[in-house]
Amino acid sequence: MRRLRSEQTGISYLSTGAEDAPLVVCLHGFPDIPRTWAPLTAHLREAGYRIVSPWLPGYAPSSLEGPFDIPSVTRTILALVDELSPSEPVRIVGHDWGSVITQCALAQRPERFRAAATLAVPHVLAFETNVERYPRQIQRSAYMAFFQLPIVSDRVVKLRNYRFIERLWQSWSPGFDPGPEYFEELKLCLQASMPAPLKYYRAMASLKAVRELRATFAAGPIVVPTMYLHGERDGCIGPEIAEDQEAHFSALFEMVKLADAGHFLQLERPAEVNAAILRWFEAHQ
Repeated sequence: MRRLRSEQTGISYLSTGAEDAPLVVCLHGFPDIPRTWAPLTAHLREAGYRIVSPWLPGYAPSSLEGPFDIPSVTRTILALVDELSPSEPVRIVGHDWGSVITQCALAQRPERFRAAATLAVPHVLAFETNVERYPRQIQRSAYMAFFQLPIVSDRVVKLRNYRFIERLWQSWSPGFDPGPEYFEELKLCLQASMPAPLKYYRAMASLKAVRELRATFAAGPIVVPTMYLHGERDGCIGPEIAEDQEAHFSALFEMVKLADAGHFLQLERPAEVNAAILRWFEAHQ
């Protein structure tokens, strides 16, 4: 595993696998780090892929300069894809914010992607529709409103060595503990990054960015074959919020639900997640 940096985009990333192997780009979410993809990375590398796992913009050692609205972050990720694989389409995986960024990238420039897998956050338009149908999700997403208070939330998140972050993990993936080494690495990243990771949520208040994001998805369904995976015990995004996504995909779409898995299903149920994603990628060469 090598740690590299794209000077063009300001993105630092982990890379493993043969340089001439088919490329898979794996995008983490909040509050997380590229290590979240360690089980999947090992599985895909053994299957003959090259895997690049960036620190998202705003997560050190990647650039901490914004903007952090999803259309802007997506353009940065697309620039990284162009740099790493200028001529060949790639495969992409995204979790949480990484899922939203992946969807946006698929919608903006589908020719750059051969297949995709998204986890834990469904298609943006399905999310909006299902929140109206299942208002309990508003309570689950209350942390997003809290993050709109810069001085208060910045301070609270840091209190007691980022205890707030540990509690999010416990709430979102009940009964799962990634271990002290994982949390230590995550906290070191947050210490070097704050408050940039919270600015993703504050950027949701930008009407211009929201209009651009909605226009991207309103232009038509996603045409890249996409697998979606969701844990049925997800305490962040309820499984009902992932319903009825098919209409937003004109290419092949498959949904995989994992019982006894929460929000961080790639770490909770790595064997099932790894096998499903590899099967999907192998089916779309």
